[in-house]
Amino acid sequence: MHTGIGLARAYHDDVVRPLLDAWRPGLPYAAARLGSGSDVLGLDDATSRDHDWGLRLTLLVDAADVVAVDAYLGRALPAEHAGLPTRFATTWEPVVRHRVEVTTPRAFARSRLGLDPVTELDAAGWLSLTGQSVLEVTAGPVFHDGPGELTAVRERLAWYPDDVWLHVLAAEWARVGQELPFVGRTGDRGDDVGSRVLAARLAGSLLRLGLLLERRWPPYPKWLGTAFADTLSAATAGPHLDRALAAPSWRERDAALGDACDALHERQRELGLPSLDGAATEPFFDRPFRGLRGLPELLRDAAGASVRGLPAAVEQWIDAVEVLMDPRRRVAATHAAVRKSEAR
Repeated sequence: MHTGIGLARAYHDDVVRPLLDAWRPGLPYAAARLGSGSDVLGLDDATSRDHDWGLRLTLLVDAADVVAVDAYLGRALPAEHAGLPTRFATTWEPVVRHRVEVTTPRAFARSRLGLDPVTELDAAGWLSLTGQSVLEVTAGPVFHDGPGELTAVRERLAWYPDDVWLHVLAAEWARVGQELPFVGRTGDRGDDVGSRVLAARLAGSLLRLGLLLERRWPPYPKWLGTAFADTLSAATAGPHLDRALAAPSWRERDAALGDACDALHERQRELGLPSLDGAATEPFFDRPFRGLRGLPELLRDAAGASVRGLPAAVEQWIDAVEVLMDPRRRVAATHAAVRKSEAR
């Protein structure tokens, strides 16, 4: 089976580049497979081919060339390549047209991030990003980058600044600490469904935490477990998370989640990040449940004054898909949260 990345590479090398070279020799451009789609992450399979999959390419040029290049490709592209149509409708644009997205590097980045990564990426800007939005700019392969602007943008987005990273780690540990004791509390009261739901929520946070520790941008939920499985954090915490999700009783669930927290805390220590003496968890007051020790506070103190008082990253406190998938709403929500924190 063709992969989306393989198709995009061949489409550029065999079709689009020869057309551009013949039409405008020396045209400065970058070509890549970026944006939405499981193939950008290298995770497409046979199931992926039923919608929005095919001959897609991102072509980045100077602003003055966008309209002309798009129009030229509309005229010059063949009807098909590798047995697939070059023109087809998508779920976001049900119009049959070519799917070479022609824009500028910074305009493309803004369309995914909601901000200009060259001029607007302050601490609040970093917190307005989702891991998926960054991956849509940085994860896919680049086939050609003559001007180098796309490469520079991707390097800028490689990872959080250290103070923001510690702040985001603190926020994710805080999410875990807020609900960890409730897995046992609900189960002890006979609410096994509630205990299981909480365990699953916490497992999701711990998957994200493992990726954050490894400096890996978390993708959207469909691929979160797949991304986590390919990390060193998964080698130690993964078996405990498996136990927690399969556990038949709240006591086993509570113990497994606590062990996963301790394993990720140990990984944090191995990475040279701020860590507590001893384990991450302890008994929750006098109750027979696990609770989290002071990891969020430790990390917040280490992050320092530059990020103190800022909200968590937007995907740590909003889970509405219609917000997380809308760059403008993410940025607006983050700025509103920043203003609120400053007014306190």
